[in-house]
Amino acid sequence: MRFGIDLGGTKTEGVILDAGGREIWRERTPTDASRYDAVLDGIERLHRRMVAAAGGGTPYTLGIGTPGAVSRRTGLLKNSNTTCLNGMPFARDLRERLGRELAVENDANCFALAEALAGAGRGHRVVFGVIMGTGCGGGIVLDGKVHGGLQSIAGEWGHTVIDPSGPPCYCGARGCVETFISGSGLENRYADRAGSRRPVDGILAAWRAGDPGATATMDDFFARFGQALANLIAVLDPDVAVLGGGLSNIDELYARGVDEVRRRVFSDSLETPIVRHALGDSAGVIGAALVGV
Repeated sequence: MRFGIDLGGTKTEGVILDAGGREIWRERTPTDASRYDAVLDGIERLHRRMVAAAGGGTPYTLGIGTPGAVSRRTGLLKNSNTTCLNGMPFARDLRERLGRELAVENDANCFALAEALAGAGRGHRVVFGVIMGTGCGGGIVLDGKVHGGLQSIAGEWGHTVIDPSGPPCYCGARGCVETFISGSGLENRYADRAGSRRPVDGILAAWRAGDPGATATMDDFFARFGQALANLIAVLDPDVAVLGGGLSNIDELYARGVDEVRRRVFSDSLETPIVRHALGDSAGVIGAALVGV
């Protein structure tokens, strides 16, 4: 069997796939990201339930998807927007707690792999997977395999700067893609304009009702999305870009958002398909199961 665990900023999800790749068990639990040990505790409890669900002695592989990546230089986690994980020996500590080998992979890479092999990117050689959720990340799959890069940062478009005078990002830069088109970024940009906070769903409802602050926020959102994707396409020129994460469910991204990319792309036409995920919000945990050892 294949076990996959996807650690998110607000939820942690586990899945078990049988030998044929069919899902036989799934569970979601809230993520307590207030402390490093609390994150480890949550994963350990979920893993224990997975072992029991699989029948105790059944052999399995295990993959963990997480925001950020394990540094090849130090073995410590880096670049995670779940900031309590940064600088910590996450993979080592999980191996000790669970008493077994496992693979730790960036969550956007897990998403991209699942969509490339079994979702909206199937049949394409070069797939770029976009995560627009609490944070903003990306993953690259080449010929059915994750391309992590020399420093394990390939695809990290969320921390490319599109406005050097823009809002500060947790990474230390200003004006990163993530500060504009992630869920938290959208909420923050609305609060800057309106002087009060709303969740993403509330911003979208206000925009569709003609609220001026929400309208200005969404105008900027689509423009920033267009610039960010055009930059990515200019560097990678993928066969397909698959959008995932909560904000990928904004229907207007596939019309107005794509138009904004088309206006900015460094080409005489936009040939890159920009498509919605096919595996729902579970692509990340399926990808984690697929990378397991």
